[in-house]
Amino acid sequence: MRMITAAICLSAGLSGAAFASEKCAVPMADWQPREALQTKLEGDGWKVRSIKTEDGCYEAYAINADGKKVEAYFNPHTFQSVDMKIED
Repeated sequence: MRMITAAICLSAGLSGAAFASEKCAVPMADWQPREALQTKLEGDGWKVRSIKTEDGCYEAYAINADGKKVEAYFNPHTFQSVDMKIED
C-alpha cells in the first residue's frame, strides 16, 4: 500500500514540474530579444525593473500601468503572458 501511495505522489509531483516547464516550450532560435519585451511593456505603461529567463520563459519584474508590483512570465516568442503575480 505504501508503494502505491508513493507512486501516486511521485507521479503528481512530476506532472506539475512538467507543466511548469512546458508553458514556454520555445526553441532558443525562435526567441525575440528581451529588449523587445521591455519596449512592449513600457509601451503598455509598465516600468520594468528587470527581465530574466526562468523555466524557458521571460520573467519580468515591473510596476504595471496601475502602479502595482508585478512578477510576470511571458512566452519568449510571442510575448504572450503565461503567468502573473500582482502584489497588493
